[in-house]
Amino acid sequence: MDRRLTASTPPETGDIRKYTKDHEWVDLNADQTAGVIGISEYAAQELGDVVYVELPEEGKQLTAGDTLGAVESVKSAADINSPIACTVTATNKNLEEKPGTINQVPEDDSHGGGWIAKITVSEQGRKDFESLMSPEAYEEFTGSEH
Repeated sequence: MDRRLTASTPPETGDIRKYTKDHEWVDLNADQTAGVIGISEYAAQELGDVVYVELPEEGKQLTAGDTLGAVESVKSAADINSPIACTVTATNKNLEEKPGTINQVPEDDSHGGGWIAKITVSEQGRKDFESLMSPEAYEEFTGSEH
């Protein structure tokens, strides 16, 4: 009986963050049903001063790789792609008035942070999440880009 309970109980690891090769990050809660998406600190540095952020529509359903939004900086523009299959439940409206927040705290998912969207996650999203890079693998990946 204990084994059955253990098998159905998710590990208590708190929020889990993973990264894509396109420099997005996603944090999932412990039961992997909800999370937050943003761009990495590396991407924010590469973009330079962000002057505009296009946010997704709330309620938008996405598959991994779909365009979630976009960022424009003084030196370039880039799409933000969804790292996993998900549904957008909220967006960081603070970025509409203060897009530079992404440069200051790109990986902060708190109220004043540079996160892009809050999401709910389906079974497919949880599968997509498994294929993303750990923080250590992402650090190694970005170190090899210079």
